[in-house]
Amino acid sequence: MKSKLAAVLAVLLLTLPSLAAFAAPGQGQAVVTVLPKDSNLTGLNIQPQNLELKVDGKSSNVTNLAAARNPESPLELVLLIDGGARASLGTQLTDIAGFIKEIPKNAKIAIAYMENGRAALAGPLSSDPQQILKGLHLPAGPPGTNASPYFCLSDLAKNWPSHDQNARREVLMITDGVDYYNRRYDPEDPYVQSAIEDSIRSGLVVYSFYWLNRGRLDQTGYENNAGQNLLQQVTQATGGNSYWEGSGNPVSFDPYFHDLRHRFQNQVKLAFSAELKGKPQITRFSVKLHGIDAKVIAPQQVFVHPAGSVSGE
Repeated sequence: MKSKLAAVLAVLLLTLPSLAAFAAPGQGQAVVTVLPKDSNLTGLNIQPQNLELKVDGKSSNVTNLAAARNPESPLELVLLIDGGARASLGTQLTDIAGFIKEIPKNAKIAIAYMENGRAALAGPLSSDPQQILKGLHLPAGPPGTNASPYFCLSDLAKNWPSHDQNARREVLMITDGVDYYNRRYDPEDPYVQSAIEDSIRSGLVVYSFYWLNRGRLDQTGYENNAGQNLLQQVTQATGGNSYWEGSGNPVSFDPYFHDLRHRFQNQVKLAFSAELKGKPQITRFSVKLHGIDAKVIAPQQVFVHPAGSVSGE
């Protein structure tokens, strides 16, 4: 009898740690965009009860919510420009400068260039348009100097130029999205998948403006389409949006920037509880909106970590 009891106790002792890990409380954060059906409206009054969250297919509770219009919801935006775009991007510098000059009071912007697989920052995050504009210039690198735009996004995610945990972290990629290490459309492209995972761990919302460098002789329509699809894969996974006009370059970025501003003004940053299975992990995420006539745009994946720790640790 004693031996049987000892065996049962041994099994329980081995099982308890795994049960504790399985049931460990977790938490995460996400930036969700809620676009009113009436495009003239901004700043809807979103309450936790209006949001139905699911993390890894299971219901989750909103533990904190901050609307974008509140001073407690600062915005950090990095414009990540393809280093191989060269002089062809010159027609859009005025539009980019105009966007920077209209920076809201709760926002900071930095400019970075895709160079040799890195996000080379031209200056720190700043709320001073004149300081930001000092870093705006024509990319001077040869075609392919970015190596892969997804290398550069991963580098930015791992080395975000701020430690403000309260800020919304957003990225605008200006590139054709072509991965020079895999020119075809591959939804399992390892560099794209790594960029998505790194962005989610860092809490980035990624947007893209498609810009085709007309000076590249090694591009085809197939590659251009592949780049657009890869960019869309990244932006949808992180809760952002992709902008393009067919397979060519837009006449102006202004309509894109107008929509981008509208999205920034209609965001909420929320914290949520979740069940954590073992170590911190990236998992599925979905949001439904109730009681408000609007469209909700949320990341498809989120990073869940132990309750009480800092995201990304």
